[in-house]
Amino acid sequence: MAKEYKIFISHSWQYTDTLDALRNLINARGYFSATYEESTRDKPINSDDESYVKRRLAQKINDSGIILALAGVYASHSSWMEWELEKALELGTPIVGVIPRGQERISTVVSLRSVADVRWNTESIIAAIRKYAK
Repeated sequence: MAKEYKIFISHSWQYTDTLDALRNLINARGYFSATYEESTRDKPINSDDESYVKRRLAQKINDSGIILALAGVYASHSSWMEWELEKALELGTPIVGVIPRGQERISTVVSLRSVADVRWNTESIIAAIRKYAK
């Protein structure tokens, strides 16, 4: 039986189309099984209590084998993405930066915390997940 990877994708809610595209790219890969732990617009953590949201996100990050961080320059302007990546480092969950299609520059918020940064290519992303996931 193939291993199932638990993945948390750190993303900016203003770019959910990129999140969806990344999930579709991963899900289309044959012989690869993944479940996703992040909070999304479709499945938000419904609370205005920031400490509660952070506890729930920390649990999701801790339950994940790897963090994929969308490394577009917008990540440098997302305090939530920075918090998620710092929490991942604290919890020992490896981070791989995924450079969105067409991006030339990437966020230092991601690149300074990632074990690797990969281009928007199915095989590169899958290889990084298999290599770095705990």
